[in-house]
Amino acid sequence: MKRPAVYIMASKRNGTLYTGVTSDLNARIHQHRTGTSGGFASQYGCRVLVYAEILDDMETAIAREKQIKAGSRVRKLRLIEEANPDWRDLAEDLL
Repeated sequence: MKRPAVYIMASKRNGTLYTGVTSDLNARIHQHRTGTSGGFASQYGCRVLVYAEILDDMETAIAREKQIKAGSRVRKLRLIEEANPDWRDLAEDLL
């Protein structure tokens, strides 16, 4: 899926959250799952895709990522719960 996307990875339900932006969501999920992404998400085991938005262009995706990151944890949890109340691994839909 080579389209700009904003996504949230989680370590588990209500666990550690990582918000990111990418132009290739499938490749980025693979990096998170294999630990090759390094950094925060790898260190805290954020390997479950719990939220994703596909956007039209990278500029819009980056702006949306900043908006989500600026929000509180409560707002991020609400965003996830509204779109994915069961905290299902959305990566399964992309395969």
